Amino acid sequence: MSQRLAARIHGRVQGVGFRYHAERQARGLGLTGWVRNRADGDVEILAEGPADALRQLLDWCRQGPPSAAVTRVEEQWSAATGEFAGFGIRA
Repeated sequence: MSQRLAARIHGRVQGVGFRYHAERQARGLGLTGWVRNRADGDVEILAEGPADALRQLLDWCRQGPPSAAVTRVEEQWSAATGEFAGFGIRA
């Protein structure tokens, strides 16, 4: 059963390749959705897929790529909508 994860990642997460690495992680886990930078300096992820794969993505988000400095991750869970065909970076 698919679920939806909305995550907001705080810290030094822009300008460090976070979106690129998050996209690779999500695609590798077979998830759909998107990742984007927010104007306030955070990164936002909306992903759908199996709960175990979403938890793996969430675990990765707590660390991020080597040059990131994640300070906090907010998460919200809900039922998947199935609206995404793949996973990509949004502007």
